[in-house]
Amino acid sequence: MDNRQLSLFLVFSFSLVMLWDGWQRQGQPKVPAVAKAGVVSGVPSLSNPSGGGGLPVSQAAVVKAATTTIETDVYAADISAQGGDITRLELLSHPATLDKTRKFRLFDNGEKHIYLAQSGLIGEGLPNHKTTWHLIDGEHQLKPGVDELSVRLEADAVGGRKIVKTYIFHRASYKIDIRYEGLPPGTPVYYQFTRDGKPAETKNNPMNMGITTFTGPAVFTEANKFQKVNFDEIAGGKAKFATKANDGWIAMVQHYFVAAWLPPEGVAREFYMRTLGDNLYATGTILPAGADGGSTMSLYAGPQELDKLRQLAPGLELVVDYGWLTVIAAPLFWVLTMIHKLTGNWGWAIIGLTLLIKLAFFPLSAASYKAMAKMKLLAPKMARLKEIYGDDKMRLNQEMMALYKTEKVNPLGGCLPILVQIPVFIALYWVLQGTVEMRNAPWIGWITDLSAQDPYYVLPLIMGVTMLVQTKLNPAPPDPMQAKVMLIMPVVFTVMFLFFPAGLVLYWTVNNLLSIAQQWQITRLITAAGKT
Repeated sequence: MDNRQLSLFLVFSFSLVMLWDGWQRQGQPKVPAVAKAGVVSGVPSLSNPSGGGGLPVSQAAVVKAATTTIETDVYAADISAQGGDITRLELLSHPATLDKTRKFRLFDNGEKHIYLAQSGLIGEGLPNHKTTWHLIDGEHQLKPGVDELSVRLEADAVGGRKIVKTYIFHRASYKIDIRYEGLPPGTPVYYQFTRDGKPAETKNNPMNMGITTFTGPAVFTEANKFQKVNFDEIAGGKAKFATKANDGWIAMVQHYFVAAWLPPEGVAREFYMRTLGDNLYATGTILPAGADGGSTMSLYAGPQELDKLRQLAPGLELVVDYGWLTVIAAPLFWVLTMIHKLTGNWGWAIIGLTLLIKLAFFPLSAASYKAMAKMKLLAPKMARLKEIYGDDKMRLNQEMMALYKTEKVNPLGGCLPILVQIPVFIALYWVLQGTVEMRNAPWIGWITDLSAQDPYYVLPLIMGVTMLVQTKLNPAPPDPMQAKVMLIMPVVFTVMFLFFPAGLVLYWTVNNLLSIAQQWQITRLITAAGKT
């Protein structure tokens, strides 16, 4: 009995510590060695725009050139005359993290981050992301009934050659096509993200314990699969990733959102990452222009929505990070999505998922509660043994084991079901924290964001009450100290859950209510049987 209660306490305490640590430091992977990253020769940078001198990085990064504003049904974007690059990109369907009256800004030229989508040509006298481009007259807004918006820019090259860069925005899509025309055949074309190393903004709780998730570049190839790289590894010259391939993509990942360069299949490409100084990094890919003098690239810049990512490129769905329990978390999210299609609300979907999980674990839970109920019936006999052998611990343990054997009771019978369910709980935690569908997803009333903490702490307090009820239904430990510990546990869990996502607290609360009903019924039946 004592060991069972202590084991439960240790298991749950360890799981919560692990969750809390993951909350703080998730996404710090060790990248497997594939090929050492090197500086890609010839690629211009902010500090070296054309192979010669230039503005210092800290100044060049925040240069405010003339911009053209583009509007579609999903984007509000600025295209800069300098480089013809995207320097601001707001997602109109997603509010900002800290100020919901504003739209979420992915690309940014200095308001909170340096994060730019840049491209250009490698070669003497060819335009790059420091060149002044000229906008060709045309529409700047996607009109109703029109599916595409093309924005064309021109720049001069050596020999009087005109280079045309065209952005093609699509209705109801976060994919942007970029096309170069008029290039010398075989000209290397680079597409890169320039970004500072600061993590994306997170929602902080009153104790200033914000959620820290992975922010940084990632590469995927069929040969080497998915690889993350930390900014610190790039700065220290220790970044290792696949650098050359005929397939794959390169992305910049942050919590809930991703920007990725998606080259056409079958074209040789080179991936690179490097530091530009002052906590500024460049990561991108280089492709040769075709024989027709053209180069085409697709840019995805938007939310990490699994179904859309799978359709865009192989492996792109891997940017959604479910932690080390992906094998459990991915099926959980699939089931959650199916339920959401029926309910239309993620809160009710979580409740439906909880019911299904409870049904799946029903036999294990029933075995656990039967063991607890039998232990409760033995409580008077256990107390009697303690009175008789309280001064002889060894004899007390021997008599307790003999009693368990006689009554056919396993004192640890309630532990295994709990151990089995812990990975499911942790996996669901990552599902709720890692999927953009949960971001700002309301349930009812005051719960307007299932991925954030309950603003009024109602759910955690209800959860604490349900835990207290469960504790009362369990047999009391014969050791007074352990009995006190078990009574304190609901308080400890309540405090911890004050800062957990409301969706996770909802799951735990509903699970507790179902457990109370199941445990009460089983205890009632066994108690009635024991009296006959």
